[in-house]
Amino acid sequence: METKTLTKKQEKKQTTMRISGAEAVIHCLLAEGVDLVYGYPGGAIMPIYDELYKFQDKLHHVLTRHEQGATHAAQGYARVSGKVGVAMATSGPGATNLVTGIADAQIDSTPMVCITGQVASHLLGSDAFQETDIVGISTPVTKWNHQITKASEIPEVIAKAFYIARSGRPGPVLIDITKNAQFEEFDFSYEKCTGIRSYNAKPEIDKSSVQQAAELINSAKKPFIVWGQGIILGQAEEELKQLIEKAGIPAASTILGLSALDSDHELNTGMVGMHGNYGPNVLTNECDVLIALGMRFDDRVTGDLNTYAKQAKVVHFEIDPAEIDKNVKTDVAVLGDVKESLQELMPLINSNKHEAWHEEFKKRYAVEFDKVIKNDIHPEKEGLTMGEVINQVNRASKHEAVIVTDVGQHQMITCRYAKFNKTKSNITSGGLGTMGFALPAAIGAKMGDPDREVVAVIGDGGYQMTIQELGTIFQTGAAVKIVVLNNDFLGMVRQWQQLFFDRRYASTEMVNPDFVKIAEGYHIKAKRVSKREDLEAAVQEMMASKEAYFLEVKVEKEDNVFPMIPTGSSVADIRLS
Repeated sequence: METKTLTKKQEKKQTTMRISGAEAVIHCLLAEGVDLVYGYPGGAIMPIYDELYKFQDKLHHVLTRHEQGATHAAQGYARVSGKVGVAMATSGPGATNLVTGIADAQIDSTPMVCITGQVASHLLGSDAFQETDIVGISTPVTKWNHQITKASEIPEVIAKAFYIARSGRPGPVLIDITKNAQFEEFDFSYEKCTGIRSYNAKPEIDKSSVQQAAELINSAKKPFIVWGQGIILGQAEEELKQLIEKAGIPAASTILGLSALDSDHELNTGMVGMHGNYGPNVLTNECDVLIALGMRFDDRVTGDLNTYAKQAKVVHFEIDPAEIDKNVKTDVAVLGDVKESLQELMPLINSNKHEAWHEEFKKRYAVEFDKVIKNDIHPEKEGLTMGEVINQVNRASKHEAVIVTDVGQHQMITCRYAKFNKTKSNITSGGLGTMGFALPAAIGAKMGDPDREVVAVIGDGGYQMTIQELGTIFQTGAAVKIVVLNNDFLGMVRQWQQLFFDRRYASTEMVNPDFVKIAEGYHIKAKRVSKREDLEAAVQEMMASKEAYFLEVKVEKEDNVFPMIPTGSSVADIRLS
């Protein structure tokens, strides 16, 4: 019997099907392994939603209450699951409402694909109803974006979108699809993208730079590691641990790197940055070799660049060439995937202890504990503090919960005192500092890993920016635990006004609604605590709940977060009070 061999052209013809552009979008998403989409429908994207309705058994859609909530939920999902988050919206205001979340994802390197509907091609540029140039608007805050005007473009563009979003240094991509392209029919076939000419997602590791890095590390008397989110994105947690243990190097995290290493690891010295720990910040300016792993030397980490680690040789492990020498001049740059780079480095590293150097960190911690920490988590004052609330959450969750924070004092306190023993446990808006991030991001985080407890810790200001997402929690049944630390102020701005503007509290005092009643209005169990003797039981009850739970904790109105590096100051000038 004769066996016929099909040509590639014949194979492709056999795998094509005549479908609309809208249906093609759904098939593309399914081909990329997407099973969950966040969004809000509207006129210009209605054909895609109509097809989504037909495929709801394969592709689940979560209706958020605002398009910004869709992007933050997609971020939370991506950060916890490691997958690409997907958000959809219509044209005009629907699309522009995505921009804050897209910008947040860009600066925090979160893989996300946003799909927006657009007016028909013949109306482009005519100021048609709900027409906005979302490609032009989003260009500065996306890793890549593209407008589709013909249905036949959809497979190739979406394949590129997912490849770009997840590869190299991850980031958000926006695809804008005109309405006529959604209706048009074409012969559909799909092929995943595995590379793009001129786009080098993962630089090849230069072994000579790895050798130079090893020589500097081995010769150091006071080496110090600062790691960032690149360790988590690169799945290099085990390599980080092996390096610090073999070389005996004290290490500290940026805010986005938290949870890559167990909080209680003996070589984990805490967090660097404006409200980071005293020792890591001060001793940055005393180390002789500074090893930066997957971090970008953000201004909140470095303080005054003119005084930052000037005494040290700097070794920078980084996947994005644009970050090398951008803020801090490096002596050795190791470009490439951080996991692979550290694997190349490890055989070249000598075993060491650096015991005297470790003692310097312990001494600084003792000072910080006496002047700051004990007052935050074991206060003698009558009112509740934010630190003791986080301490109770730690105990009740056994350090295993995903903690999602908004932006402000509560965020800094949580990042200082939350304990983590699993990676991908600290979800926060780092680079953009987006108030309103936490509530929708917590929904996404819970859906990204349903078996883990997810606790959103939010200030009373940021909470009200996306409070409507309680409706999403109610409709989906997402068992998110919400803790609002209510000090009736925009706390971080008030702190700056107190310290630097002679206590002129301009437009920072909040007159808040009854948060418990609002939560109950969404059929979410809720409680308010204002006394210390009631806190532990309330937190235990919240964590024991199998459903969503809202806990409002009334805390001291004018508590401040210390340590603190004033803007523009040296890391060595960190204030303890």
